[in-house]
Amino acid sequence: MIQTFRRLFLTILFLSVSTPNLLAADDAEEKSESPIDIMGTVADHDYFKFFGKKLYLPRIIYWADEEGNSRFDTFASTEKAIESGLFEDVDHALVATNGAIKVDFSITSHLIYFWFGLGAVALFTMFAGSRYKKGVGKEVEPKGALQNLFEVFFVFIRDEVARPNIDDKKADKYVPYLFTVFMAIAFMNTFGLLPWAATATADITVTAVLAFFTFVITQFSGTKDHWTHVFWFPGVPLGVKFLMIPVELIGLITKPFALAIRLFANMMSGKIMIIAILGLIFIFNDMYGSVAAYGVSVFSVSMTAILYILKLFVSLLQAYIFTLLSAVFIGMAAESHDHDEEHYHAEHAA
Repeated sequence: MIQTFRRLFLTILFLSVSTPNLLAADDAEEKSESPIDIMGTVADHDYFKFFGKKLYLPRIIYWADEEGNSRFDTFASTEKAIESGLFEDVDHALVATNGAIKVDFSITSHLIYFWFGLGAVALFTMFAGSRYKKGVGKEVEPKGALQNLFEVFFVFIRDEVARPNIDDKKADKYVPYLFTVFMAIAFMNTFGLLPWAATATADITVTAVLAFFTFVITQFSGTKDHWTHVFWFPGVPLGVKFLMIPVELIGLITKPFALAIRLFANMMSGKIMIIAILGLIFIFNDMYGSVAAYGVSVFSVSMTAILYILKLFVSLLQAYIFTLLSAVFIGMAAESHDHDEEHYHAEHAA
């Protein structure tokens, strides 16, 4: 009886986290010789999966036909798009039969969980805001686990992330953005721990968008002194100034690039590791039989449980690192270098 429940639990768990990388049809899954599809599991999909059930998402495509006429087309699913005859499946990607796709606005699984993360932040913030409007947390101490949790995170971001890294007079105006980024990434990372869910931050597009927001805010926060140090570094010989300009410009670009890659790589690797270790059960079953599968299941399930705990810690850690580096970059741009500024004016006066 225990073995039966154990087999059922492991099968459900693995089938919940393992999904084929398809954008057209499920036939490719039957053609695959591998017992598991690791990259297919972590890839973006055209369906939303919940407890093993697939809800196919609409395809919204802006494309141009052979004559150059642009048009929008919306389909209930990828299958419907192929049935229309306007598109076909080429290596699990949707391609126009007579034309070219300009922009694919289709809703995907990663986008759904990106919305879930932002929605959770909005609900969390509105709930706490309604409490504070009633005086709970102002006139009396915060009540309830959610409000206390909100205050812990908010105060932490304000006092330990924003104020130590951004000028005291400017720090508080960046706290709402930093808090939103931290909570959104934390929610998206945590949602990715659900067996059937997708990790939105394991998509480079998602992390690139978040890094782009930080980049834009950083540049708009840049003081005159900041841009002086980028385009005409004070206190150095004239020849060196021209060498410093491309170096500083490259530095502006590499900062958001590093933010995006760091978060993406850490969340992607964690998901792959869990799938690979749990998938050993099915690999051993395929290669050596059920006895070997049962033997390795003890190791795989134990390691998976440990990795889930570790991944929960990493999920919060990566949210903190992204927020901290964002605060550092904003602080560097918004900072005024009084000493260098005096040196700069003294140099020109001389």
